[in-house]
Amino acid sequence: MVRLINNGVYLIKGQKVLEAKDQNTLFDLNGSAVNREDLPVELGAVEKQTARQKTIAHGILSKHNTSGNPDQLKIRFDAMASHDITYVGITQTARASGLKEFPIPYVLTNCHNSLNAVGGTINEDDHVFGLSAAQKYGGIYVPAHQAVIHQYMREMMAGCGKMILGSDSHTRYGALGTMAVGEGGPELVKQLLKKTYDIQYPGVIAVYLKGKPQVGVGPQDVALALVRAVFANGFVKNKVLEFVGPGVENLSVDFRIGVDVMTTETTCLSSIWITDEKVQEYLRIHGRPEAYAQLEPGEVAYYDGMVIIDLDKIVPMIALPFHPSNVYTIEELKQNPYDILHKVEEEGKKQINNPFISFNLTNHIVDGQIRVDQGIVAGCAGGSFENLMDVAAIVKGKSVGNQYLSFSVYPASQPIYLELMKNGATADLMSAGANLKTAFCGPCFGAGDVPANGQFSIRHTTRNFPNREGSKPGEGQISSVALMDARSVAATVTNGGRLTSATEIEFTVPSHAYHFDTGIYEKRVYNGFGNPKPDQGLKLGPNITDWPEMIALPENLLLKVASVINDPVTTTDELIPSGETSSYRSNPLRLAEFTLSRKDPQYVGRAKHVQTLEKERENLLQTAQTSQPSAALKEALEHVLQVDTAAGLTEIMNTTGIGTVVYAVKPGDGSAREQAASCQKVLGGWANIAQEYATKRYRSNLINWGMLPFTLSRPLEVQLTTEDYVYVPGIRQRIINGEETMIAQVIGPNGVRELTLELRDLTPDEKDIILKGCLINFYSM
Repeated sequence: MVRLINNGVYLIKGQKVLEAKDQNTLFDLNGSAVNREDLPVELGAVEKQTARQKTIAHGILSKHNTSGNPDQLKIRFDAMASHDITYVGITQTARASGLKEFPIPYVLTNCHNSLNAVGGTINEDDHVFGLSAAQKYGGIYVPAHQAVIHQYMREMMAGCGKMILGSDSHTRYGALGTMAVGEGGPELVKQLLKKTYDIQYPGVIAVYLKGKPQVGVGPQDVALALVRAVFANGFVKNKVLEFVGPGVENLSVDFRIGVDVMTTETTCLSSIWITDEKVQEYLRIHGRPEAYAQLEPGEVAYYDGMVIIDLDKIVPMIALPFHPSNVYTIEELKQNPYDILHKVEEEGKKQINNPFISFNLTNHIVDGQIRVDQGIVAGCAGGSFENLMDVAAIVKGKSVGNQYLSFSVYPASQPIYLELMKNGATADLMSAGANLKTAFCGPCFGAGDVPANGQFSIRHTTRNFPNREGSKPGEGQISSVALMDARSVAATVTNGGRLTSATEIEFTVPSHAYHFDTGIYEKRVYNGFGNPKPDQGLKLGPNITDWPEMIALPENLLLKVASVINDPVTTTDELIPSGETSSYRSNPLRLAEFTLSRKDPQYVGRAKHVQTLEKERENLLQTAQTSQPSAALKEALEHVLQVDTAAGLTEIMNTTGIGTVVYAVKPGDGSAREQAASCQKVLGGWANIAQEYATKRYRSNLINWGMLPFTLSRPLEVQLTTEDYVYVPGIRQRIINGEETMIAQVIGPNGVRELTLELRDLTPDEKDIILKGCLINFYSM
C-alpha cells in the first residue's frame, strides 16, 4: 500500500525510480542493481547535486529566494491568506510595526467564527475590523459563509509556480502547482513589512503514485494511509513533498486537492505536484487560464527519499481518536472491533488524564458492529464538489433515519453549493435527511456540530485531536471523532450508523461537469489590492486590544516550571484550545486565560503568580528600588543564591528576570495559531523545554514572541516538576555569542542539579528578536 525509501532516489523522466544506496550502485524498485554505465550516457553522467536542482520544488524555491544563497533561503511570497481567528492579531502587530499598505495580495476570510455564537458582538466586531483593514491597507475581504479559506485560495489565488503563505496550518495548494506554507501570524507580519521567510533549504521527498484507486476509495483514504506511514517516524518532517509518478494522471484535481490538504498532518513543510491538462482545465473553469504552467521534474531529478503509494491497493481507512495518524483499515477494525477500540480507550485515558471523565468507545459496539452517532463532511478537506457529488449519489433514495444518528454536509464554498443546487445533488442530500450548511470550518475546530457527551462522530475533516470537536473536559465532557473519507461516511449513515466502507456498497459515480459562477464573489468579495485608502480608520470593537508591553531579554533568567507534559506529542489545541475560546483571539489578555486549560488547568494560576513577582521586580527597578521587595519576591530571588553565592540580592534583582517555562516532550503538532506561544508570553512565559518540536511553525511562533525554544540532547534523567526553578545564567550574552549549548541549574525541593540546554540553528534575526523580547519590539526599536 505504502512503501518508504529512506535513501536518496533518482527519478528518470518522471517514471523510472532508482534508489541510491551508495555512490556508484543504483537499485530499481525490485531491488535489482543497476550500474551507472548501463544507463544512457546523458543520464549516467548526471551528478547528484545537479539532479537535486531538477525537482519542481527547487525551481519554485529558487525563483522566490532573495538571499543569493541557495542553502539559506529568504523567501518572498506571491500572496497570503488568513481567517478570522488570526487576521486581527496579524494586522495589529504589523500596524504597531509601521505597516502602511499590504504589499502583496492578502486575503482575509471569515470561516471560523462565522456563527457569532459566543461573546455577544465580539466575532462580528472582528469581521467589521477585517473589512476596514482591507479597505485601509488594500486587502481582499471574503465575508462569512462565502468560502472556507483554502477553497477560496484554490478557486481565486493559486497558480502554477506560485508561493502562498497562510496563517492556517492547512495552507496547501500543491495540487494546483502552488507551494503553500502554513505558519504562525508573525511570519505573515514579516511579509507585510516587506521582510522575508527565512529557512534552510529543505529536504525534498518524492511521493510516487502508481495505479488507480478503486471505486469507493477517496482522497481521505489515500491521505490517511500516507499519514500513518510517515508521522510517527518523522520521515517527512519539515520537508517538501513532491507528488510525481504515473498515478497522478489517474486522479481528478479535486481528488489531488483532498490528498494534498492532509499533507499537513505528516508535519511536512509544504507540497507540490506535477501539473497537467486536468489542472489547466480546473484553472480555466475558474476563469484564470493564465495561471497554468506545466510543472514537472527534469529528466533526472534527485530526491532525499521517496514514499511510494500503490493507489490500486489503498482501501477505506479510519483514523481513530485522538490523532490523524492513529490509522487502521476499516476492514481490520470491523474484524477486531473490541481489541482495537479497547487499545484506543486505554491510550486515550492516559492522554486525557482526567479522573472525572469516562472515555468509552467499546460501548459503541452493538451486536458485533460499531455504531456511530454522527456523520459530517465539511471544510477544506471534505467539502469539495466531487466529494459531495459522490455523497449525494450514495445517499440518494435512502434515509439517515429518525433516531440519534445525524448527518451534516458543508460545501466548501458558495459556488460549489450553487452548483450542487443546480444539478439536483442538494435535493438528493436533503431528501435523505442530511443537513446542508454553509461554508464554515466549525466542525473542524469545535465551533459547530458538537456531538453529545460520549458520542462517536465520523468525519471527513482534517483533525481529531482531544476535545477539538468542542467538548469541555473541565466540565466532565468527552466525545470522540474518527476521520474517514466522505464516501465511507455516507455509506455508514445510510446503513443505520453501522460502520461501513464505501467499497462494501454499490453506487454509480456521478459524471456531472462543474461550472463555476464568478458572479458570487464579484457581488460579495471586497477586492482592494492595489487601492489602499490610508485615510480610512480601522473599526475597533471593544474586545480588540493592543498587545501588552514586553520587555527585552534580561541578562539572566529564573524560570519557574509552570507545566510538565509527558505525552509523546502535545498539540497546539492542548496549548490553547480552539472552538469558542478562539472568539477572544483579539484580546490577548482575555485569550490567555484559556492557556492549557484542557491539559493543565492549574497552569494559568501558576503563571500569574510568577508574573506578579516579575512585575514587582520591574516596578522596583523603575522606581530605583525606593521600597523593599515583598517576601514572595525575595524568596524567589534567593533561589539564585543557592547557585551563585557571590551575588547579592540587589544585583540579582537588577539582572535576573523571573518568568515561567513549559516542559513538553514534543509540543506544537497541529494548528499554526501563534496564540499557542503568545498566550504563554502574555502570562510571563520566557521559554519552552522540549526533546524536539513537532513542527517548525510552533518553534517559529515561540521565537517570534521572544521565547527561547530550548531542546535537550537526551531524555531527562530526573523529571522536572512544577516545584522546580530553572536558572539560566548569562542567557543574554550567550545568545549574543552564538552559544548553542549552555548549562542551567534546576533548583528544587531536592536540591540543585545541572541541566544541559540547547539552542540550535538560530538565525541572526531570530537571535535579535529574542534579545529584544518579541517581533513587535524587533521592528519598533
